[in-house]
Amino acid sequence: MQTNFTAEQLKDPATARANEVLRACVHCGFCTATCPTYQVLGDELDSPRGRIYLIKEMLETGRPADEKTVKHVDRCLSCLACMTTCPSGVHYMHLVDHAREYIEATYKRPLMDRILRGVLAQVLPYPGRFRVALLAAKIGRPFARFMPDPRLKAMLQMAPRRIPPVSRNDDPQTFAPTAPKRMRVALMTGCAQKALNTDINDATIRILRRLGAEVVVAQGAGCCGALTHHMGKSDQSHASAAANIRAWMAEKNGAGLDAIVINTSGCGTTVKDYGHMFRNDPLAAEAATVAGMAMDISEVLTKLGLPEGAPKGIKVAYHAACSLQHGQQIKTLPKDLLKRAGFTVVEPADSHLCCGSAGTYNLMQPEISQQLKARKVETLEARRPDIIAAGNIGCMMQIGSGTKVPVVHTVELLDWATGGPKPRAWVEALEHA
Repeated sequence: MQTNFTAEQLKDPATARANEVLRACVHCGFCTATCPTYQVLGDELDSPRGRIYLIKEMLETGRPADEKTVKHVDRCLSCLACMTTCPSGVHYMHLVDHAREYIEATYKRPLMDRILRGVLAQVLPYPGRFRVALLAAKIGRPFARFMPDPRLKAMLQMAPRRIPPVSRNDDPQTFAPTAPKRMRVALMTGCAQKALNTDINDATIRILRRLGAEVVVAQGAGCCGALTHHMGKSDQSHASAAANIRAWMAEKNGAGLDAIVINTSGCGTTVKDYGHMFRNDPLAAEAATVAGMAMDISEVLTKLGLPEGAPKGIKVAYHAACSLQHGQQIKTLPKDLLKRAGFTVVEPADSHLCCGSAGTYNLMQPEISQQLKARKVETLEARRPDIIAAGNIGCMMQIGSGTKVPVVHTVELLDWATGGPKPRAWVEALEHA
């Protein structure tokens, strides 16, 4: 794609990177075949190619973002299926992230939009605040149908029926391995996940220790910054990321680290991109080091070597989170691990398509999100599984709200298969069967 940025514009590193991405695009349209919003809406401007044209025109002219551009960029899930499909290697993620930052800086949203986005940015990344919000939403849930704004209705309906108690395993500390030590890893405990489902980190710690990993929860580490990063709030997202970089580098420079383990794939995609995010920052070298050590839990368990398990006679439908299969290009490892543990693994039709969760997308774009959820649930249930497994808390919440099939994290099943407790969601489903 031909671009027409001025020499002055290209002095800005973010614009220069956008120019590189835009020039790689050859207008082929392959991306439209795998874009969920294009499939649902059928509008060229709601495809990656259409958004690229809108972003190019906005950035080249240097004008403030307009309502049309904002509408179509906001509708993007950042599922990154287009990046998997693109034969030209267009790094759409960096382009749309920059566009969102530009929109945040130049566009004044309607008052309700500003309020809702501000609330999400100040609540979701903070587990304590999020727990309070979930309790309030749980109380207000019966009144959701009276909400005039569908986004408020979606926020009330998000509250799980059961809000788990705080897990002390998420506090800064070190867990000794229960087998001969083979590596030392830092576990990213996350933010929203600590409020929504504490079983995931608990299971992760148990299986890592069982396989010979010393696990440290680093002092000062917290939200990865993804939620605010994808809202264009770069100051807040970079502050969260910088805190993590300093916390993990302190561990690496102290007792040492072999890996940073991440069990929420949306966070993993962002942490692995820290090197790019901080490329022009004094923390550049440390950020690149952290990004290089970041590993999804499936990568670490593969490296440690999961014991082979006897056949369980349990059919698991594996949902591939977009941030894992497209963002991190991890496609087979979780399925291979489940099979090795003794589960029968099946996949839904169109497994490359997003479930509609996408961070805060299901809250800010509930109508489109609901359509994607219904499609995903239908394809998963068509495989008649005993249980659904996923590697991202957002996907688990989204799919779980639309099906009676128990939905658990992949690591919970692997933990159970190697000596841990049966996943709570599965136990509860069996009790109510």
